[in-house]
Amino acid sequence: MLTLIKQEKLLLLALIAAFVAYPLEHWMLHSGQPIALTVGLVLVAFIVIASMRVAHHAELLAEKVGDPYGTMILTLAAVLVEVVILAIMMSNEASPTLVRDTIYSAVMLDINGILGLAALMGGIKHGEQSYNDDSARSYSVMILTAMGVSMVVPEFIPEANWKLYSAFTIGAMVVLYTLFLRMQVGPHSYFFSYSYPEKRRRKEPTAEPEPINLALSIGTLVFGVVVIGALAEVMSKTLDLGLEGSGAPPVITAILVAAISAAPEILTALRAALANRMQSVVNIAMGASLSTVILTVPVMEAMALYTGQPFQMAMTPVQTVMVFLTLIVSAINLNDGETNAIEGMTHFVLFATFIMLSLLGL
Repeated sequence: MLTLIKQEKLLLLALIAAFVAYPLEHWMLHSGQPIALTVGLVLVAFIVIASMRVAHHAELLAEKVGDPYGTMILTLAAVLVEVVILAIMMSNEASPTLVRDTIYSAVMLDINGILGLAALMGGIKHGEQSYNDDSARSYSVMILTAMGVSMVVPEFIPEANWKLYSAFTIGAMVVLYTLFLRMQVGPHSYFFSYSYPEKRRRKEPTAEPEPINLALSIGTLVFGVVVIGALAEVMSKTLDLGLEGSGAPPVITAILVAAISAAPEILTALRAALANRMQSVVNIAMGASLSTVILTVPVMEAMALYTGQPFQMAMTPVQTVMVFLTLIVSAINLNDGETNAIEGMTHFVLFATFIMLSLLGL
């Protein structure tokens, strides 16, 4: 027990922060903007600490069960955090564009940020990095379909018919995810795995493998996600108040939510790229984007139907252009089974463009 506590001391610190933050939430929200902003930034730091442990146990699970199951666990955990945070924020503050902006931000962060940075760093270290191009094509076409149906077509749906189309969108996303899940863990699971040459493994420094307790890793990962969600709830309120009137673009909140849910994935993807395991990076970046759309959309649409309060899902022209640019570039880059630093840089430039456009309020 003492060994476990010592190993998870960072996660326990985050848990203590959550226990302290909840009783003091009312005081923090009524002590002025500077205190609220400071507390929000401190909670972000604790969220990053917790995400480091979540990422560590996700890597252990990936090593234990192998791809695609390990990375699927990580992406599902991240989406769960995102859905919980969005549901809480939508119930507290009815922002009609928060869900749309968060999904858009998550896709930009996952494909352009995570995949771009990982391919860039991995390419600089290893040159060309191989992966199964079947997985990239499968992910790309499903992301394009899901975003088109749920975030482009709604622009043309009459307001009087929003409930009917919302119900249709829920059904379409459920069907897509059911098929995707069957492919990923069923007869077509080889689409999402890659057999690395034995000679490459020998080049890696030999180290004593860490003993893996499957139940403990799963339990700690789930516990970490819960702690992150708890911290994020208070963090979102304090940062909201701290940024109020500061002139910060409204999309900043959506970017924060997306970054929180993607934090464990970022660390895992970068480590995988530096270890020359690009298949894990593709599964994490593209899988997280797909899971975000086809899992977040039906949950939030169901919430809108239940409350009778619709929210804006149709992307703005700028967002639509950025999404299509991203998917076109990824379709070209991820078509030959190898990534390199140049391909990573193209995605990272798109990510920098997304950040710039967000800062400009577009």
